[in-house]
Amino acid sequence: MTTRNLAILIFDDVEVLDFCGPFEVFSVAGHFVDPVAFEVYTVAEQAGPVIARNGLSVNPHYGLHDCPPPDLLIVPGGQGTRTQMYNPVLTEWIKQVARESELLMSVCTGALMLAQAGLLNGLDVTTHANSIEALRELVPDATVHPDRRFVDNGRVICSAGIAAGIDMSLHVVARLLGTEVAQKTSQHMEYPWEPTSR
Repeated sequence: MTTRNLAILIFDDVEVLDFCGPFEVFSVAGHFVDPVAFEVYTVAEQAGPVIARNGLSVNPHYGLHDCPPPDLLIVPGGQGTRTQMYNPVLTEWIKQVARESELLMSVCTGALMLAQAGLLNGLDVTTHANSIEALRELVPDATVHPDRRFVDNGRVICSAGIAAGIDMSLHVVARLLGTEVAQKTSQHMEYPWEPTSR
């Protein structure tokens, strides 16, 4: 088994649990196997602090130009997606990573950024309950599931809002490393995960 690079995109006004929940899941899960399964890092458009939702200041590990090539990419949501989805630098970077990566994941309104990048056409998708209609407008040929915590299309996986990103991340851990590792991870985090939850 090789270590996978897992990048989490962050930007101003990103929802904190959208990126911190998956960061915790993959960081914890990675240490239940040898070698470590995931090299988890944050990446922003450029170096320097990112001001997340509610004023949390976060220092990204990398900017777009010095980021190690991701095998897995997570695009979180938050109010910041409303402007960042129209940022051509981020959109092009997401498209490029999507072409070369193993898995592309969104949490919450991160799905709007994937939709704007043209990566959700014809897929089964979900997002935060308050943004379901916005997602339908962006990808009218997608099948939107407002009642699902996450939907797995194979290479592209979308989760509903905020804490649902933890469920999606545990699902991906189970896919890549096995259900036992995912269960150990959820137990360590004291998170009530059900492998069959969708």
